[in-house]
Amino acid sequence: MVDTPVPATVSRMNTSVPAQPWYRHRSPWLLMVGPALVVLAGVITAWLAIDTDDGLVVEDYYKEGKAINRVLKREHAAAERGLAASLRFEAAGHLLRVHLTAARAADALPPVIEVLFSHPTRAGLDQVVRLQRSPDGDYVGSATPPAAGSWYVLVQDIAGDWRFGGRWAAQADSPPLEVVAGANESGPVRAPIDLPPGVPRPSR
Repeated sequence: MVDTPVPATVSRMNTSVPAQPWYRHRSPWLLMVGPALVVLAGVITAWLAIDTDDGLVVEDYYKEGKAINRVLKREHAAAERGLAASLRFEAAGHLLRVHLTAARAADALPPVIEVLFSHPTRAGLDQVVRLQRSPDGDYVGSATPPAAGSWYVLVQDIAGDWRFGGRWAAQADSPPLEVVAGANESGPVRAPIDLPPGVPRPSR
């Protein structure tokens, strides 16, 4: 049997492979996955840092120190008056009622007070509620019940003469919060605020 020689042109056509563009290869894409994920994680981290700013950093420490001194004077003034307050939510949880009393009958109660619900780490969740004194003597105003968790509750007059407060472990189906001026000297008040049964608390 005689072998038939293969032409050189046919041999070159069978052995040569056409070059493919880089984007058709797998290895370049695998190399780019790592840096792309790092960039994406950086963008998400920056967005979270801006969107969830807790406002804990105080830039002007001197002014903040003077403000603390004024707050201490207001707290001492509330303790001297023997002020005490009972706070509870009514009317499907969106009506805040405060019963405020003073130890001395000579200390007249103001017509308007404010209640501050302060979150320990998230300043963006803080809420200030202004309450008017009703004919029955209680202070009433519209408010959104804070979410379950740890809060600091402050009761103060709008004139800036006194203020007092206590810690609040917010939870559902709990008794009214009882706050007494000067109680923080011996320990925080931890009685939670009442919500009507079946009223959902807003999510954080």
